[in-house]
Amino acid sequence: MTGAAPLRIALAQLDFLVGDVRGNVARVIETARTALAQRADLVVFPELALSGYPPEDLLFHRGFRLQVEAGLAEVCRGIGDIAVLVGLPEYSGTQIYNSSALVARGAVQAMHRKNALPNYQVFDEKRYFSAGAQPTVVAIGGVQVGILVCEDIWEPEAAQLARSAGAELLVVGNASPYQLHKQRDREKVAHARTLDVGLPLAYVNLVGGQDELVFDGQSFVMDAHGSITMRAPAYTEGLHLIEFGRDAGGAVTPRRGAIEPELPEVASVYGALVLGVRDYVSKHRFPGVVIGLSGGVDSALTLAIAVDALGAAQVHAVMMPSRYTSSMSLEDARAQAELLGVKYSVLPIEPMFESTLATLRGEFAGREPDATEENIQSRCRMLLLMGISNKTGRMLLTTGNKSEMAVGYATLYGDMAGGFAPIKDCSKQLVYRLADHRNALSRAIPQRVIDRPPSAELRADQKDSDSLPTYDILDPILAAFIEEDLSVDEICARGFDRATVGRVLDLVKRNEYKRRQAPPGVRVSRRAFGRDWRYPITNGYRR
Repeated sequence: MTGAAPLRIALAQLDFLVGDVRGNVARVIETARTALAQRADLVVFPELALSGYPPEDLLFHRGFRLQVEAGLAEVCRGIGDIAVLVGLPEYSGTQIYNSSALVARGAVQAMHRKNALPNYQVFDEKRYFSAGAQPTVVAIGGVQVGILVCEDIWEPEAAQLARSAGAELLVVGNASPYQLHKQRDREKVAHARTLDVGLPLAYVNLVGGQDELVFDGQSFVMDAHGSITMRAPAYTEGLHLIEFGRDAGGAVTPRRGAIEPELPEVASVYGALVLGVRDYVSKHRFPGVVIGLSGGVDSALTLAIAVDALGAAQVHAVMMPSRYTSSMSLEDARAQAELLGVKYSVLPIEPMFESTLATLRGEFAGREPDATEENIQSRCRMLLLMGISNKTGRMLLTTGNKSEMAVGYATLYGDMAGGFAPIKDCSKQLVYRLADHRNALSRAIPQRVIDRPPSAELRADQKDSDSLPTYDILDPILAAFIEEDLSVDEICARGFDRATVGRVLDLVKRNEYKRRQAPPGVRVSRRAFGRDWRYPITNGYRR
């Protein structure tokens, strides 16, 4: 360190609620004052912090625009003697920009308009925003700071423009959602940018759940050689202070801070699921959740996630046995409910099932039993669960996984009904890995639930493998088609039987109408059903 005092930057890794402009403004001001007390020179907030991310069509509402503009004015008045870099939608005539405002001395000193607008996967920014084109470089504490917003670092141009305009340090506000290996991708991109321009980089990311998306935080700082000098924890709010000085040659360089290790793959997914459930329930102000507990691994994992997210007192598990429910399922469901300390009810569906069959006896005359009777059982359970949900105000969590959702192995208006689907983007094989991971933390799921062959228990001696390929075959085929967009020939080239591949892809195609009516759930893969998957229900495509 030579010369002047170091530049102290606080990275505000926080959870902002979409649309709650007044609440978000209050958090910005409170955090700025905390950072000031810690002698920070600049506090950096995530992308679109004032509006929350992604605000989607709220951006088109006149009242929302007025709140954002009033909120920025309040930030100017309220932060005190510190500089703040805060993300917001900037309205200019008929155009909207995804911008980052530098506020200091009671006014906006600079406004950077995001140059690169992502329009892939879950991103739809070109629907809303116009792109900026100019670099923004400002002097803070004797350092020339180049301001960037999220996607600006995924291509080289914006960082190069900032460097050419005199930047000595890049500061990036982000709302980068979680998916498997995303932190590795972010740091790989940031590494490339620092080497491109020879500048250090401070990266602050949003944390929290927003509908299907989870933002995992993991803000970080890199030196000009691409080495990590600080990394914040995943899934946790925090204000992280880092100092930047000058080396003997006068170049700006970060001092080393705490470097949180990256989470292992399955642990990172589990953390995303827990945070996604916690924020969805709390931001909607539900008093808790209700879950149908079957004795199978999907509902067992969902129950464990719910308890970890909300606490046992906010979770109600309901076992609804039928004539096909095994004693093993009854024993294991009760054992898990007792293990986790949740409220537990047993409500047999046999009287409802019998009554429904009796009512339909004339309509079904001359027809053999088939999936219709199986679906009636599932819908009987839905009536009970939704009745509890309506009466208590607790939200119903569904328990279906991605493998089932892909091929339609679920009942519309039955086990698909609910408000949120925590594991809808987790393949069956990933469900088993997550269950093992949760049990490694502390015993939460009876081992027999994990070890037994999966069954819907809607007919005698039923197994999933009666209707589907085994999951070690099904899941890779689904991943190749859904997440990699591979053709039948390309999937078969990986060693899969052509008839099996064709059958699986036909099931995916035929069941799009079901998925369109499914509740939202946490996105953890690079392509999840929901905002990331836009497959036509009616189409004539033939493989």
